[in-house]
Amino acid sequence: MPDEPKTLDPAAAPADTTARPASARAAGAPATAGDSPAPGPARRRLLGLVAVGLVLAAFNLRPAITSLGALLEEVSADLHMSGSVAGVLTSVPPLCFAVFGITAPRLARRFGPAAVVCAGMAAIFTGLILRPFATGTPAFLAASALALMGIAVSNVLMPVIVKRYFPDRVGSMTGLYSMALALGTSVAAAATVPMTDALGGDWRLGLGVWAALAALAVLPWLPLLRDRDAASSPSGAAASTAGTAAPAAEGAEAPAPRITRSRTAWALGVFFGLQATGAYITMGWMPQIFRDAGVPATTAGVLLAVTMVMGVPLAFVIPRLATRMKNQGPIVVALGLCGLTGYTGLFLAPASGAWVWAVLLGISNCSFPLALTMIGMRSRTGAGVVRLSAFAQSVGYLISIPGPLLVGVLYQHSGGWGLPIALMGGLMVPQMIIGTLAGRDRTVEDEC
Repeated sequence: MPDEPKTLDPAAAPADTTARPASARAAGAPATAGDSPAPGPARRRLLGLVAVGLVLAAFNLRPAITSLGALLEEVSADLHMSGSVAGVLTSVPPLCFAVFGITAPRLARRFGPAAVVCAGMAAIFTGLILRPFATGTPAFLAASALALMGIAVSNVLMPVIVKRYFPDRVGSMTGLYSMALALGTSVAAAATVPMTDALGGDWRLGLGVWAALAALAVLPWLPLLRDRDAASSPSGAAASTAGTAAPAAEGAEAPAPRITRSRTAWALGVFFGLQATGAYITMGWMPQIFRDAGVPATTAGVLLAVTMVMGVPLAFVIPRLATRMKNQGPIVVALGLCGLTGYTGLFLAPASGAWVWAVLLGISNCSFPLALTMIGMRSRTGAGVVRLSAFAQSVGYLISIPGPLLVGVLYQHSGGWGLPIALMGGLMVPQMIIGTLAGRDRTVEDEC
């Protein structure tokens, strides 16, 4: 699956391409003046459709999780879930992301990334529309797992779609869909309970309404299914849509690298896992930390919303900044220091400085879009990005599973938040070290 020629017209070329690092510049095929004609209106429409599809897909990658978290007490009571089952339910998302995400490369090779993302959105819709009809815990878990399966494969293929259709705008487009993902997370967390109350207080309606957004996200991907050439070659997609032939030099691509032999791939996987651990701990436990410190419950919920909404603007800024730098290590360290400061504040003065700590932890959580950006920059080929994305996210989500559970155990047995917060802050140190290694200007193909 060769990369697109870089002979895009000036209107399509981003302003930030001149300062991209060597690994990012190598992502596209070497361009010459005669490689391909300037893209026409059909090509621009295709890219616009893909951009809309990315935004809608990203917006739907978290509401299935955060909407359930907002109504977990009501769901548990109605379905007679035990406390242990409800606790396990909060660890199901990263487990599904790890297990199902690893299948994304094989599916993408057979059907094409766009087709798999389309199927992923359809799976999210089906799971969300079936979940409210569950009359018992097994049926509810099965419907949730179906939605999470769609989220898992789409998670992995988002960087692949960006690399395939926007090779010269990895930072901008990663920032765009990361911003949509953060917005979807925040909106679902903040709006589910009020929306459920407005619909009569039935949790089934409050959860089911999010299926409408998932159905909408399927639509932009349907036109991309008609072009079978696009399933195997981005250049083929460009050619068939614009009515031109792909350059002969791009007819074949080097074999995909053996990711497990790359130190950078392992560093990315561990970095992804450490930042995901911090994010899931924050989403699951931060409101309780504030409430135990004397902050009112409503204010604690708003503080969590502030933390999550910080990702909306920064998710667009950080990837653009990352693609302008040869080494993303300084960004990793800056975000890690924000997290370390935030956890220190929670330890020393959780109530008096609550708003400051919420903002700092929100900034720290923007390591997620940074990790996605580095996945797109650490491989030269489309096949490499597919494998690297699946490997890093699967390894990362497996690493993140024990974190929230361990925090709960420490909190229960220590009788306070001192030890759990020390653990959260301590994880920032290896995150900064491993992230700096992952941010070095090299590609997995060089190491394999």
